[in-house]
Amino acid sequence: MDFLIIFSSKDTASMNMYDKLLNSESFSFGNADFEWNEKPVFKLEKFLIDQNKNLYLNDIGIYLGLTDERLIFLDELKLNKSVFNPDFLIFASRHTSKTARPALLTHTTGNWSDNIEFGGQPQEISKSSALLHKAGFFSLIEQATIWSLENFVIDIEVTHHGPTSLEKPLIYMELGSSKKEWGDNNAGEILANAILNTIFKYIQFKEGSQNKIGLGFGGTHYAPNLNRLIRTKNIAISFICPKYFIQNLNHEMIEKMIRNTFEDIDFFIIDWKGTNSDDKKHLIPMLEEFEIPIKKTKDF
Repeated sequence: MDFLIIFSSKDTASMNMYDKLLNSESFSFGNADFEWNEKPVFKLEKFLIDQNKNLYLNDIGIYLGLTDERLIFLDELKLNKSVFNPDFLIFASRHTSKTARPALLTHTTGNWSDNIEFGGQPQEISKSSALLHKAGFFSLIEQATIWSLENFVIDIEVTHHGPTSLEKPLIYMELGSSKKEWGDNNAGEILANAILNTIFKYIQFKEGSQNKIGLGFGGTHYAPNLNRLIRTKNIAISFICPKYFIQNLNHEMIEKMIRNTFEDIDFFIIDWKGTNSDDKKHLIPMLEEFEIPIKKTKDF
């Protein structure tokens, strides 16, 4: 099982994390002897401190890949030009918000409308993994706790922006939300560590957890009620459609949410308080067309 962590030369925060991994005193990366996007690829060779994790490296490969494209517009991996064929992708990115609050975040990608200003295709969602998504969130929480990063918010965002057309399951992990944080050495190292730990936590979830898999509907951009479920219950969610896009949903989009989730879906989960009556009237009859139980956040 191979994981490709993707960085962009056009993204300050991304390059911050790239530098922290390649120059870390905790991990050793070596040249993988092949290129991706006409640039060298680096492979994790060993853990220098937490050496128990080196046993995992017999079965998994962790690679660092660099592109000159903006990550949201990377809709072509060009794997046919490389000997490399990863199973999962993690995008290391910056995050921007109007509040500019310091934040560590993760989310899946996709466009619920025809607006493609921020990459991807109209009404298209990427492939993803609910367990990888949850692993990213938990790894951010753990690293922030270890480093006592009290002034940063740890969040899951709803599904948004590109890329949407890649053939591999992916998540975004982001450092936000202003130039100050993007270039912050400590924050860059924390997020870089969290990205690596995400991979091992994913393996633990996959092999031993009792997590049920859901698709989320409703709430605002940071989906607080669904966020709480993921944080406190044995629930992992891949895609989250916020309340302001529910009227855009149709049967085909829900099919894509199911099909593009790496795991089988156990529940549709509606943020009941975060969805108005008109949206419920539009959404619930569509969900009932599928043989998947419908749950409310308060049911958990």
